[in-house]
Amino acid sequence: MPRGDVRKVVLAYSGGLDTSIILKWLQTTYRCEVVTFTADLGQGEELEPARQKALLLGIRPENIFVEDLREEFVRDYVFPMFRANAVYEGQYLLGTSIARPLIAKKQIEIAEKVGADAVAHGATGKGNDQVRFELGYYALKPDVTVIAPWREWDLTSRTRLIEFAEQHQIPIAKDKRGEAPFSVDANLLHASSEGKVLEDPAQEVPDYVYSRTDDPESAPDQATYITVDFEKGDAVAVDGKKMSPATLLAALNELGRVNGIGRLDLVENRFVGMKSRGMYETPGGTILLAAHRGIESITL
Repeated sequence: MPRGDVRKVVLAYSGGLDTSIILKWLQTTYRCEVVTFTADLGQGEELEPARQKALLLGIRPENIFVEDLREEFVRDYVFPMFRANAVYEGQYLLGTSIARPLIAKKQIEIAEKVGADAVAHGATGKGNDQVRFELGYYALKPDVTVIAPWREWDLTSRTRLIEFAEQHQIPIAKDKRGEAPFSVDANLLHASSEGKVLEDPAQEVPDYVYSRTDDPESAPDQATYITVDFEKGDAVAVDGKKMSPATLLAALNELGRVNGIGRLDLVENRFVGMKSRGMYETPGGTILLAAHRGIESITL
């Protein structure tokens, strides 16, 4: 669809600098109405600043959608994935991948609700996320227009991005003016880090990169014993205490964190034909997968 034909677009919006630049770029380039969608997937960030930043950038209150998806994410996406024992390249527990279909689904639902004819994401043209988002969009709404700014615009350097932000009065935090030492994606299942200081697989991951797990060498010398109860393939309790899906995963995350469980240093093959070194932390998920395989082994 030509740029002039897009009337309203639903943007997956984090409130960070990059998606704020995308928001303003959509307004100035497509001259269309922008609707923002911000999801709480357990990434550990406050969402109210994203709402306030969208308002600051001229988005009408009725066009700002902020939703807590933690329970739906774990119940309808993470748990089914673990029932299938889905593991990528024999090691990676798909923490980033499994969140994208839910975000895409919500964007399409909002597009239907507000009458938008387009959706937009902030994934770059080099990674798997662009594929995950767009396959989700087209599966749910084949006639939707997808806008992928990183594949369209000429803001190809950090300098150009900062210049655009300054030109359009987009607030820039002091720590965002330079190149980040690495990028992070996080949700309730995991945190993944890649790029810059992690690009050389011959170099160990610096300690400051880790955010979800304590150093295994500093973990307690005494073993921690827990029980995980399952019903119909899904975990429902830890040590006999019933919990909601998101609460249970959060509890396992804390148990995994203090015991240094769930670190993975992997050079993965991307769908687009590239290799990428990533550092993944999935403390609760690592425990959950081991428990699930254990219950499978004793089930007829």
